[in-house]
Amino acid sequence: MKASIDAVRVAGTPQGPVPVLVLAVEGEDDVVPIFIGFEEATSIARGLEAEDIGRPLTHDLLLDVMEELGGRIDRVVVSEIQEREDGMGGTYIADLHLETPRDSVVIDARPSDSLALAARTNVPIELTDEVFANGRDDSEKFEQLEDLRDVPGEL
Repeated sequence: MKASIDAVRVAGTPQGPVPVLVLAVEGEDDVVPIFIGFEEATSIARGLEAEDIGRPLTHDLLLDVMEELGGRIDRVVVSEIQEREDGMGGTYIADLHLETPRDSVVIDARPSDSLALAARTNVPIELTDEVFANGRDDSEKFEQLEDLRDVPGEL
């Protein structure tokens, strides 16, 4: 399923504010929310804005090194949700598909890192049917949340 980064928002939880990456899915009203860390959320938001802060962040550096070595990102696939043993939701798994001078390779990566790279390169983002079925939620729940870029001190 084709997807795109809809927003990076901040959800209030009993443990405090938590960033949530909202993936919109082509042809669907529901979204797939992925709760991530503040550092990754900030990197994704900066990537979406193509903001140059003078020195490369980790994701910018990784992309620069990859490109200098002749590689490029082909696509990002959020491929699986592994249920946690404590029953408190699941951990999303992503595959970073790369083209290198030697071969096509697939690298296991966190969705937040993969999507931070996707935000910088505009490569296709895909979800498996299983991820959408198990991770989908009502988009209206997330439209009410504050955008990370509007939270003072976060970017």
